[in-house]
Formats: sequence, structure tokens, C-alpha cells
Amino acid sequence: MEPRDYTWIFAVGVVSSICDSFGIGANDVANSFASSVSSGSLTLAQACIVACFTEFLGAFLLGSSTSETIKGGILSVERFVDRPELLMLGMLCALIGSAAWVLFACKKGMPVSTTHSIIGAIIGVGIAAFGGGAIQWGYSGVAKIITSWFVSPVAAGIVTSIIYLPTRFFVLESPNSLERGIRAIPIYFFGTALIGSFYIIYKGAPGTEASSLSVGAIIGISFGVATGISAFSWFFFVKWLRRRIIGKENIRWYHIFVIHFIKYRPTPPPPAIEESASAEMSSQIESGSGADGKLGVSDIKDADDIDENSAESSQEQEKMTISSRIMDLLRKMKYYALRGVRKDVRNLDNKALANVHEAAKKFDDDTEYLFSFLQVITACLASFAHGSNDVANAVGPLSSIYDVWKTARVDVSGTAPVPAWILAVAGAAIDLGLVTYGYHVMRRLGNGVTYLSPSRGFSAELGTSLTVLTASKIGLPVSTTHCITGAITAIGLCNGNFRALNWKMLAWCFMSWIFTLPIAGLIAGLLFAFGSNSPTNFF
Repeated sequence: MEPRDYTWIFAVGVVSSICDSFGIGANDVANSFASSVSSGSLTLAQACIVACFTEFLGAFLLGSSTSETIKGGILSVERFVDRPELLMLGMLCALIGSAAWVLFACKKGMPVSTTHSIIGAIIGVGIAAFGGGAIQWGYSGVAKIITSWFVSPVAAGIVTSIIYLPTRFFVLESPNSLERGIRAIPIYFFGTALIGSFYIIYKGAPGTEASSLSVGAIIGISFGVATGISAFSWFFFVKWLRRRIIGKENIRWYHIFVIHFIKYRPTPPPPAIEESASAEMSSQIESGSGADGKLGVSDIKDADDIDENSAESSQEQEKMTISSRIMDLLRKMKYYALRGVRKDVRNLDNKALANVHEAAKKFDDDTEYLFSFLQVITACLASFAHGSNDVANAVGPLSSIYDVWKTARVDVSGTAPVPAWILAVAGAAIDLGLVTYGYHVMRRLGNGVTYLSPSRGFSAELGTSLTVLTASKIGLPVSTTHCITGAITAIGLCNGNFRALNWKMLAWCFMSWIFTLPIAGLIAGLLFAFGSNSPTNFF
């Protein structure tokens, strides 16, 4: 093989990588924001706007400058040294297999692990190329992934319960829950900022010098950040909350920073309905038409003129101008472009889930409102770190293809450089996937599993982040997708009623996890077998 050979593999690989990144946004990012949208802390449109910034910036700014040639070390890259073109073909088939399965799962609303999807596709390629003996089946490979199906949801569920149950018993169920919640807000901000900053530095910044810091240094930095944010919440945010919720003042979120300098702003009274109705009645009398809409005297006098003008206007309406057609086309484009963010994903009016939602205990709305801000912060932090880490699922195989295409050799170190343009394209595709297709997974995973409120959603997201951090440090195999599913399940069980969970949906989720490895591997393996064994000379 010579450099720049097999350009078609590189070109198709770019398209396949974009499709895989699209699926990551529609599935992984969607399940990260599902609890925030389902609880009402963010609308679907707001979640998409926030995620577009956090995911793209996380992928582009903190995405690793190198990636594993073969994800997870599941297959030795040295097997491709003599045939670098086979590595290009194998990574192309892996991208197609992973993208096909993830996009199908998105359509059905199944939250699957995109990391396991690309690994399953590589397993299929390895079996098709070198047989089953080439795959790492032990705990360092496939067995570790299977273990994560059980470890991830259970561990996240336990951590989430530890966070949520004290909040429920000491704050939400207190007779004076609002006052207790306001006093506890700085503590929650401290814990959230501590875990979030540690999460980003330790796990979410592989392309920066922060990844080489010691754990002690990371903890020190995280404590400094958490202390500063907690102090800000005590002096500014708590004051804003008291005036906003208890005082019912007309203040906005941007007044938090200058709340001590804002004078009393009473909420304006609602518009007088009776006065507007009487004004409308008087205008009808003056125009000559009655309250029932019947024509008055003045209307009868102008009846002949109206008939003449209506004939002319009907002729003009039949002639559609070019500008009107263009405007109609733009309206249709706007409809389809924003179709994904206008969907109702909260499922609060779903009759099939009515019994599930009724079995969950409800708490004071004002107290729940306190946790909306915390939940948005946890979702943003998790999304930022997710963009920097999981973007490698799509850019890793493409970077391998690009490196072999340029150099015509396989780097036995097992890593490949990731150009900035690949990170940018992948980040944009992730955002596009969330905006246009993410509503499928959000609709199923949020209130489709159990009733979620801001306090419940906050606990689930914080528990997921803490679980991923801890498990990564001690070497336990976990998946973010599996963790958030287990966290939401634990929230439902904390209601003390098994009917507060949609067990059918949970079974569907677990089955999709099991299907991920074999289906993605089957698609990729069949494609590789077809391509590698096809005739090379036709003449």
C-alpha cells in the first residue's frame, strides 16, 4: 500500500463517522439531559441549546489529541501491520456497524452505550478477520463489558439513593421545607461544584495538562472551586431566592449578580379582564356590529362594495408570486429544522403512564424549584465532560483511517493523532443528532421510567457523575448510559412503591444493552468479510 491509496475508504469513513457522531448526540447526550427535561428544569429547546455549546466545546477544546487505534484494546493492532489497508477497511466497517445499531436504537427510544456499540463492531471485525481467538474474551476485554451491565446501574442506584433519601426526609418532607431548602442550597452547591470540577479535571480533560495532575492536586483545586461557588450562592443566590420565591418579586435570573443593589420590584398585577371586555364591546358598537358578530347598519351599507372587492382579491390570491413560494419553502424548512425541539417528551399526559406517576409522592413546588438550578449545573458539567470523552467513539476509528491513509503504515503503539477538524466535525454532528433526533430517547428514559421532579433529577445526575468518577478510579467497568438508567430506577424505588416504576421499559432497556455487542458486531463483521474477500481484479 502507498500513501493516499484507498481514498474511497477515507471518504466513506468521514460520512460514517458523522453518522456515528449523530447517533451519539441522539442517544448518549439525550439520555444525559433526559432527567433535566422530564423534571421541567429545562425545556427541550433550552436543553438542546445548552448541550450544543457544552458538547461541542467539550469535544473541540478538551477532546484528546490522540485516540486508541482499536477501542478498548479488544483486538491487537499488530495483526494489521503487514496489511494496513485491512485496518482501514476494518475501522470503516466498525463505524458503519456502530452507526447502524445506534441510529436504530435511537429510533426505538432505546438508551444504549455508544462505547459498547463501537467495541462490539470491532469484535465483529476481529472475528471476521482473524477468528475468535484474536479477541480478548477475559476480564480485560469482553467479560469486563458484560460485568458493566450489572455493576453500572446497581452502583449508580446506590449512590443516587444516598443523595436523594436525606434530601427527601430532611428537606422535602419537612413542614417548613422551603426554608430548609434555601438554607441547604449552599451545601448542595458545594457538593455539586466539588464533584463537577473533579469530574471535568480528572476524567474530562484528556487533551490538557490537567490529566497529568496528581489526585491530591485535583482535589485541592476542586475544593477551591467548590468553596468559591458555595460562597457566591450564600451571599447572592440565597438572597435572590428569598426575594423571588418568598417575596414574589418580579426579578430575573440575571439579577442574581446585583441582587443587593436591586430595589423592591413587586410583581405587576394581572390585566383587568372586565375593562378589556368592555372596551371591546364599545368598539363593536362604534363599528356597527353587535356582540354576537352580526352585521350592523354600517355593514349593510358597504355590502355591495365588499362583494366587488372580494372578486378582485380572489383573483390576486390565485396568482402566487415567487416571493410567497420562497416564504412557504422557508416556513417548511423551519418546521422540519425545529421539529425535534418542539416535541413533548415529558409524558405527563400519557394515560399509559398515569398509574406510574400517581404512585410517586409529590412535594412542594417552590421547594422543588430550588433544585432546578442545581440540576441544570449538573447536566451541563456532565455534558461538557461527555463531549470531551465519548467523542472518541466516533473520531477514534476515523483517525485510524486517516493516519493509515496518509502514512500507509500502522502505528504499533496503538494510538493515532486526532486532527482538530475531525473533532470539530464530530462535535457539530453530535449537536445535530441531539437537536433533530434526541427526543426519542428523552421521551422514553425520563418520565417514561418513573416520575421525575427537579430534586429527583438532580440526585440522579449527581449520583451518575459520582459513580463514574469513583468507578474509573478503582477500575470498575461502568457506562454513563447504564448509570443514568440505574439512577433513575433507584429514584423510582425510593418512593417505596414498585408501581412507581415502568418495569416494561426497564426490561426493554436491559435487552437493548445485551443486543448491542452482537448486533453491532454482526453488521460490522459481515461487511468486513464481504469487503476483504471480494475479487480484487475484474479484468
